[in-house]
Amino acid sequence: MLLVKERPLLLMAHRCFIDLCLMNMSNLSKMIKDPNYQHKPKPKPKPKPMNGLRVLDIATFVAAPHAASILGEFGADVIKIENPNGGDPWRRFGTASEEPDRSLAWLSEARNKRSITLNFRKLEGVEIFKRLVRSADVVCENFRPGTLEKWGLGWDVLQRINPGLVLLRVTGYGQDGPYKDRPGFARIGHAVGGLTYLSGLPGEVPVTPGSTSLGDYITGMYGAIGVLMALRHRDVSGVGQIVDMALYESVFRVLDEIVPRYARHDYIREPEGTGTINACPHGHFVCADGKFFAIACTTDKMFERLCLAMDRRDLVSAYGAQQERLAARDKVIKEVNIWAGSLPRDELLAQCIKNDVPAGPINSIADIFNDPHFKARKDMVAVDVPGIGEVVVPNVFPKLTESPGEVQSLGPSLGDANLAIYGDELGLTASEIDALKARGVV
Repeated sequence: MLLVKERPLLLMAHRCFIDLCLMNMSNLSKMIKDPNYQHKPKPKPKPKPMNGLRVLDIATFVAAPHAASILGEFGADVIKIENPNGGDPWRRFGTASEEPDRSLAWLSEARNKRSITLNFRKLEGVEIFKRLVRSADVVCENFRPGTLEKWGLGWDVLQRINPGLVLLRVTGYGQDGPYKDRPGFARIGHAVGGLTYLSGLPGEVPVTPGSTSLGDYITGMYGAIGVLMALRHRDVSGVGQIVDMALYESVFRVLDEIVPRYARHDYIREPEGTGTINACPHGHFVCADGKFFAIACTTDKMFERLCLAMDRRDLVSAYGAQQERLAARDKVIKEVNIWAGSLPRDELLAQCIKNDVPAGPINSIADIFNDPHFKARKDMVAVDVPGIGEVVVPNVFPKLTESPGEVQSLGPSLGDANLAIYGDELGLTASEIDALKARGVV
């Protein structure tokens, strides 16, 4: 007769035996249908570099949340903390999906996050957040300077609770300076940081550079870099710190030589339209079929290759040196325009590729969806979202060989993790959570 304590072991062994038999029967069935079939066990998922990291994302819109999303793509557990009254406004930004508070923009950018609701304007909400901070590694926020302090959640308080905490603070103008209290969005960051001034055609109203959110994404990437460096510092010292990011500064940082050139020569770069003053031909051209493509000839060797593609060796002898081309910019561009306008884009690109000329199509999103290189690199991924269906979003970048990132889920429903976080982790009962909800805390 079996002892009582032996029965669970027997039951476990029995279940394992049944599972093994079912698996072998399944494999046997496949072998009967296909004699060449070989059973291959599923590969174990590769570890992600941010596994074990807890990130509290209390920010809204794009910049700081984008930093949190990058960390989440590579394994961090990202908890999106939102106002109970409607959540992050980004939920309703852009094109609506089948669910009213989960726009396509939200689904893509709030990937790999769980959502809880919490009201920081309630004292109980502040105390609950403090409990969450104890086990967190990173907090991402983008309120105006002084807002966390007004809620009783300044850096002195957070650091006392968790000395190893890293706090990413994203604002329009940074945590200090005469503009620190001004509101900021990416469009304003583009303008103040100097990018908008360079965008468009000479003598015309500057245009939106890229997209209205470009500065947000740049700031989010710089923010993620700052967080990683702060975590590395914590690994060595055990001490956390603030990562202070301003939208205008991240834009300002990517404008190549305009700072040293102005400092040394008082030179103010103006909008350059489709080209650049530093190289020629280096810009955008219209093809015979009305499509556009880009050419980049930054060296004399590249220009020589372009002349071979154009079957115009005479241009090499006339404008073979960069300074000669820059001095005769209009003439050189005219010759390239004539050639570009004589052939459809695919033929032009074929000639450029054949002669190793840096060139590429100016793609619309439709072009991108049909581009074999995007498909081969798996630059987009389709994710099935319950209640919404399949949603295609950009994949994870950069691509790591040993610890790759992954899109596991898209933007969550508001408060989808309230029970898991408040109940399972903080130990609140269902009735306590209901009471907090009734009081507007969660």
